[in-house]
Amino acid sequence: MKILVTGASGYLGGRLCRALVDDGHSVTAFVRPSSDLSSLISGGGGDSSLELAYGDITDLPSLIKACVGCEIVFHTAAVVEPWLPNPSKILSVNVGGLRNILQAFNEIKTLKKIIYTSSFFALGFTDGYVADENQVHQGKVFCTEYEKSKVIADKIALEAAANGVPIILLYPGVIYGTGKLTTGNILAHILIERFNGRLPGYIGRGSDVFSFVHIEDVVSGHIAAMHKGRPSERYLLSGENASFVHVFDIAAAITKTRKPWLHLPMWLIEIYGWISVFFARVTGKLPLISYPTVRVLRHQWAYSCDKAAEELGYSPRSLKEGLKEMLCWLKNSGMIKY
Repeated sequence: MKILVTGASGYLGGRLCRALVDDGHSVTAFVRPSSDLSSLISGGGGDSSLELAYGDITDLPSLIKACVGCEIVFHTAAVVEPWLPNPSKILSVNVGGLRNILQAFNEIKTLKKIIYTSSFFALGFTDGYVADENQVHQGKVFCTEYEKSKVIADKIALEAAANGVPIILLYPGVIYGTGKLTTGNILAHILIERFNGRLPGYIGRGSDVFSFVHIEDVVSGHIAAMHKGRPSERYLLSGENASFVHVFDIAAAITKTRKPWLHLPMWLIEIYGWISVFFARVTGKLPLISYPTVRVLRHQWAYSCDKAAEELGYSPRSLKEGLKEMLCWLKNSGMIKY
């Protein structure tokens, strides 16, 4: 089967391309001419089952050209930054890109199915409870422009599904693991800061909760959705629900190092976020933590993957197992010491 993967140079897209090739498919990796292809090429360089198609998700003609002959599209392309000096780029890629995918689907008759990678942000926060796929974002208040873009795109995808487009919607949690250090691998960045002494304490007091999921489990969930997913359905590809305090405690136990001895209050982290944004405007280097990030940290984002487990056979690993692998990789790569 011939498959197109958008966002193929990204953290998720690159791993998905290699897994699809291993699954016996012919894959077209849709990438921008300026994309860093190091992880994609190293995983599949020289394999005739993987070819590159250059273009941009916001450029419909280049996307249509890449779709020719394909039967399935995995749409993983997205801007995942919580803050950008020009936020319009987030909407143009995350919303405009999906619209282009739907337009390409209408024009390329060989296409049979779209598998769209959304985000847990599209469902909204879950303060005090665990949500499933039935949750609908309230659509009034957004922590980040990224969250807003994913909510808008989610409505477009659901409308397309209601109109008969065979689209499957996937909602990963916070993705982490070994591999490319992109914004999408935020947990690796935070642990690098933690073990290099630049993050001396816990982030808050543990009231934040996120659903952490290993990259390989998300990839497996995507492939399972292709084989077993029902069109028009939503599937949460979430993992273990935990706070960053719990993450740091697990990391300390794995590395046999001391736990942090203080809690950094959210108001202090928010000040740091505003300062980081100021310097980002001056230097052009995007911040690890910005003030919109702190808005996210003030909420809980806990989800159940029971539906994906029942229908797709989805079975994410524990946070302890995933962190053990990632911390070993970070150490062997020289990015942390313990």
